[in-house]
Amino acid sequence: MINAVIVEDESHSMNALKNILESHCPEVNIIGDALNIEEGLELFEDPAFKPDLAFLDISLPDGLVFKMLDQLRPIDFEIIFTTTYNEHAIKACQYSSIGFILKPINPDELVEAVSRVRVSSPGDKMEQRIEIFNKYITTRNVFEKMSISGTDGIYFVKIKDIVRLEAEDNYTHIYLENGDRITASKTIKTYEDMLQGINFYRVHKSHVVNLNYMKKFIKGDGGYLVMDDGKKIEVSR
Repeated sequence: MINAVIVEDESHSMNALKNILESHCPEVNIIGDALNIEEGLELFEDPAFKPDLAFLDISLPDGLVFKMLDQLRPIDFEIIFTTTYNEHAIKACQYSSIGFILKPINPDELVEAVSRVRVSSPGDKMEQRIEIFNKYITTRNVFEKMSISGTDGIYFVKIKDIVRLEAEDNYTHIYLENGDRITASKTIKTYEDMLQGINFYRVHKSHVVNLNYMKKFIKGDGGYLVMDDGKKIEVSR
């Protein structure tokens, strides 16, 4: 069972979320709800109040939800942000490996978001993930670091240190300048979208490369790239 709290300023959105959770995510048990930051903090004043998961609207009547989160450190629960369509907020969630669902809530998307919650280690590195999210939201610039949800944990890497990405089914192998490899539980298309416009280019259906680490292009039948680490990357025609 996943114990959850909802902080949402729109009553109809909160009720809709509760109803969908009840019908599609029976493993989620709502142990509290709040309409604003003040009410949310009151819930956490009880030492026995320990949710595994929090559904949080980003913008609340008494400020951004980070104002509440800053007072709850250390954060030992997972977070799923609920938000209206905002491309910037969505990209911030992707960079920080924090779950999100769009309003109006789609039951299938909610089920998928809940399925990604790390029940075994709730709140895993959540404070660092929130820091990345918050800085991306407030600066509205591409942040220098990104959070990668790997198969064995969450990694925080500098974007400039990513040499290339290679697809394998629904997973992506991410190769770093220091020789490390991270296997991420997201498709290469997800990372292509996240890194678009910052010197990364998809040269093949299975490969995205950082152009800063390209050594040379070899002409031929389709051709291939040679990276600084010596790896040869096939290029699509």
